Amino acid sequence: MITGKDLIDLGFKPNKWFKDAIEYANKHQLSGDSLTSYLETFRPNHIEPFAEPVSFYKNIRAETEEEISNVESVLSTMNDLMKTPTLVGGAVMPDACPTGDGQIPVGGVAVAKNAIHPSMHSADICCSVMMTNFGMLSPKTVLDMAHSVTHFGGGGREEYSILPKEFEEKISENRFLNSERSLSLARTHLATQGDGNHFLFVGISKKTGETMMVTHHGSRGFGANLYTQGMKMAEYFRKEISPKTSEKNAWIPYDTDEGKAYWDALQLVREWTKLNHTTIHNATTQGLNIDPFDRFWNEHNFVFKEDDLFYHAKGATPLDDKFVPDSKDGLRLIPLNMSEPVLIVKGSTTANNLGFAPHGAGRNISRGRHKKNLAHKTIDQIFQEETKGLDIRFFSNHIDISELPSAYKDANMVKRQMQEFGLGEVLDEIMPYGCIMAGDWEIDAAWKVKAREKYMNRQENGDNAES
Repeated sequence: MITGKDLIDLGFKPNKWFKDAIEYANKHQLSGDSLTSYLETFRPNHIEPFAEPVSFYKNIRAETEEEISNVESVLSTMNDLMKTPTLVGGAVMPDACPTGDGQIPVGGVAVAKNAIHPSMHSADICCSVMMTNFGMLSPKTVLDMAHSVTHFGGGGREEYSILPKEFEEKISENRFLNSERSLSLARTHLATQGDGNHFLFVGISKKTGETMMVTHHGSRGFGANLYTQGMKMAEYFRKEISPKTSEKNAWIPYDTDEGKAYWDALQLVREWTKLNHTTIHNATTQGLNIDPFDRFWNEHNFVFKEDDLFYHAKGATPLDDKFVPDSKDGLRLIPLNMSEPVLIVKGSTTANNLGFAPHGAGRNISRGRHKKNLAHKTIDQIFQEETKGLDIRFFSNHIDISELPSAYKDANMVKRQMQEFGLGEVLDEIMPYGCIMAGDWEIDAAWKVKAREKYMNRQENGDNAES
């Protein structure tokens, strides 16, 4: 009688096919070479990384000395990435910046066949932008009201934490999202915008003079929790089918139950993120007692499907309507930085853009290096110089200089190269009035406040002991 232990002794790892194999082997009284030959049919054929990278489109050109090393690093990273055995195509955008370790650059597009790579959408799943047109209301009025209803920084909030019942039911039916933690994050992070480069921007249409508000954020803890689950599942498949592939580029095959469930989970995260934007925009319009004149949105950090191809856009705006099921007139938003306009664009698929455009102005250097470069100036000096004439607010009341304009690539360069490489046509520009960002919210985070209090208590007790 053959058992699972016999299969393990023969060098096979426990697997869901054990049950059927044991039943068949016992029924046909297999043993010796006949048993081994039969079991070998279940052993997975490992998929090896490509020896040479799949070719990709380079919609980027270094225009300054500072950009040369950045572009070289982006292309080197893409070359490493494109050895991943699921990939069949890719592209980089003018605002690209490297992530290193052979991972997809920010500003990159990677096209995989029958595979979803969680690392290629990252923890900030469905990072996206939404615009509402407030007509001829003053931009200060809109920004003040928006400031009173939005939320930046860590944690969540209770006052907006009621989800539609049908959406909660969808969450409970998905194997990747059906947990108390997932549901709690979906509730408490509603109407929050997080930190980092996420923002709430108010400006005036260059074309019409109307006031427009743009929000930028992703799926918060709800999406980050899915990303964690996705990476675990991708690692399981990597060990089974492609152990030589980098852990960071592991994938979930779409033609599995797990793959289809993960794809469905991504769509629910997209739905939640749109609801998150809408909640903040609706709270603003309701506070001002007006109806929006116009509204549309788009992702720029997501996975898009066409037949068995999966377009992983890590910081790239989908131009093609086939990628945006709720597209409004084909319009897309591309933000640059707080002192530059948000572009309203439209475009079509070409051979080199694969149906995508940039997502904004990326970085040439890291946040840390940028801060070091400006260490000879005070934070207030830097802030005054870079935000002159603008109403810039940090929700935490602590300025984050790594989010000021000089931290980003030159916006005019991005616009020039958009035109050069055919990456969308600019139809209008939302000229900046003001912006809200999280700022350095961790200064007042509970754990830091507690640590400071402990330090002060130790100092005080030490002084008392000496006296």
